[in-house]
Amino acid sequence: MTRIVSLPVDQWDQELRELAQADQLPPIQQTMLGVYANAPELAKAFLTFTGKMSEGFTLRRRLLELVRLRIAFHNQCRSCMAVRYESAVADGLTEDLVCSLEKPMEAPDLTDAEKAAIRYAELSATNHLAITDEVIETLRKHYSEQQIVELCMYVAYCVGFGRMAATYRILEELPESFQDTTAKIVPWGATHGDRMVIHA
Repeated sequence: MTRIVSLPVDQWDQELRELAQADQLPPIQQTMLGVYANAPELAKAFLTFTGKMSEGFTLRRRLLELVRLRIAFHNQCRSCMAVRYESAVADGLTEDLVCSLEKPMEAPDLTDAEKAAIRYAELSATNHLAITDEVIETLRKHYSEQQIVELCMYVAYCVGFGRMAATYRILEELPESFQDTTAKIVPWGATHGDRMVIHA
């Protein structure tokens, strides 16, 4: 059971309900936003922020999803690992690519640009003080300054909000294989059940 009460949609602040288009959301998103609905003004600000952030990216959705899923593994956020965003799938994300995240620096199907971004994300999630000038210079070989800032902001979002989501333990709507909290799980591999593709 979710550790913090998730309000049913009919108990949400009306403005939040309309902003989120709550009645059209899949159950996992209703449950997550139902937690946020306990603080409706912050929930509305969160939705506005994430919507504007999403509109502002010039980075590919495939890349953002690879970064998000590698961070989700380090955060051990089960709801984050179970989800695939529709926009990333449309941009070429496959489960084979997700499987490459097990050992991303050795993966032949990830580009050097993707590896550089994943390396930055991984360090941010595990040991941010290990990010050196060299790590940033490697990013510069592949990305503009704007895109580096986009990556940094997205990584910060995924690390922080992913860790928060992991502590909520929103498990009820997930495939059964993602509900086990006694073992470390991964977002790749056929043994972890169906993935949930959601609109974003």
